Amino acid sequence: HAKIVIPDGVTSIGDSAFRGCTSLTSLVIPDSVTSIGIGAFWGCKSLADIVIPDSVTCIENSAFEGCSSLSSLVIPNSITCIGKRAFWGCSSLSNLVIPNSVTSIGNWAFYGCRSLSSLVIPDSVTSIGCEAFAYCKSLDSLIIPDSVIGIGFGAFSGCESLKSLVLPGGVSCIGNCAFDGCESLSSVVIPDSVTSIGAWTFLGCSSLTNIVIPDSV
Repeated sequence: HAKIVIPDGVTSIGDSAFRGCTSLTSLVIPDSVTSIGIGAFWGCKSLADIVIPDSVTCIENSAFEGCSSLSSLVIPNSITCIGKRAFWGCSSLSNLVIPNSVTSIGNWAFYGCRSLSSLVIPDSVTSIGCEAFAYCKSLDSLIIPDSVIGIGFGAFSGCESLKSLVLPGGVSCIGNCAFDGCESLSSVVIPDSVTSIGAWTFLGCSSLTNIVIPDSV
């Protein structure tokens, strides 16, 4: 099926419900749906158009993993968590809005979203998971809010277009490999709140010419 309209009255989309439906191009989810299961649309590589209704509260693990044609996504204000690998490998995703309702971004959530060029993380988010945005190769603009206290292992590794970075005042620990391979990164400001910088954090940052490390480290 090229297009699926899920009828009103359906309240949940089960785990792996449409997994591997490689010809699915468009999907309409009604407001009655409150949950989208693990891997629900895994590998729907032709899916280019989807609207997530504001009745859904969590995007589960691998829900849209491998949806490589998905180019634009608005996450509704009802969403509080984005699960592990939720949008892993959505390589066409260039436009992403994360709402203020989201408090956590899971491990590998946007891994390999290589078309994503700019990102504003809302000030409701407190943690960024391991390799959450790794290999987002087009990402050249990044705003991390003061609410973030932890940046996970390899969170932005391989973001080779990222040029400058100001870490927020709430961060206490920068995980191993967090910015490994960010070869365009030329300037980094590390706040006084940071007490430890992990192994290989800035490995391969060959353009880095200006870095301020506070006395707190």
